[in-house]
Amino acid sequence: MSDREGHSGAGAPTDDDLSLPKATVAKMIAELLPNDVVCAKETRDLIIECCVEFIHLISSEANEICEQENKKTIAPEHIISALTRLGFTTFAPEVESVLKDHKQQQKDREKKVNKFEQSGLTEEELLAKQEELFAASRAKFKSGQQ
Repeated sequence: MSDREGHSGAGAPTDDDLSLPKATVAKMIAELLPNDVVCAKETRDLIIECCVEFIHLISSEANEICEQENKKTIAPEHIISALTRLGFTTFAPEVESVLKDHKQQQKDREKKVNKFEQSGLTEEELLAKQEELFAASRAKFKSGQQ
């Protein structure tokens, strides 16, 4: 299920069309509850509505902050400022921690891309090596089946 769940497809989605994936939210709820406790569908739907409203509130506040700074793009710092401005100061350290982790993951991903660029091989050579590995893997798999 997507953010456009129930959306007719014409024009931009309305606030009523915005949602979160029900299966994902149900999984998160199940992971947080003890094994002997279940969550009713109505409760899950209410949690989803609350989450969407919270996201809307934070993003609206962040947008106002962004406009006050004459910026056109909402940055992570605007979200943190919005949380603080709306009284969710206890959330800010966790958000900053997640942001730091995200930035590190992005740097690590860039390093992996550079590994291929620094290999000194052309794209054709890399594809040929990949085909060799696939062929060797297929041969090993076939010999194991017999």
